[in-house]
Amino acid sequence: MANVIFLTLEQILAIHFDQIERYSGSHGVRDLPLLESAMQRPQASFYGEDLYVGIFDKAAALMHSLILNHPFIDGNKRTGTVATAGFLHFNGHDLKLTQKELVEISLLVESKKLDLEQISKWLKDHSI
Repeated sequence: MANVIFLTLEQILAIHFDQIERYSGSHGVRDLPLLESAMQRPQASFYGEDLYVGIFDKAAALMHSLILNHPFIDGNKRTGTVATAGFLHFNGHDLKLTQKELVEISLLVESKKLDLEQISKWLKDHSI
């Protein structure tokens, strides 16, 4: 796989700030170690082998962790979905979906109705 561009902590914090400013809610990080864990998960490896091999698997790991770790006081689903879209964009893929689909995927992830493989497939199916 070509060099993957991962989001930085500063970028994820900026996404969170933007989402709260646009749509309301409470600013702030609830748990910094959980946020760092979520943002590092797509980069995880074991004995030098990536745990999440494809770009959509990495994106799914990011979305899953940002939503379910609840690292922010508010806006975890919004931040998780927008950060995932940004991650894919930086790596040559753009999500093509409606606002309704964006809300639906975040709710499905939050309710644990999709596993990582299903999230990855959904992201791939909705990318151009």
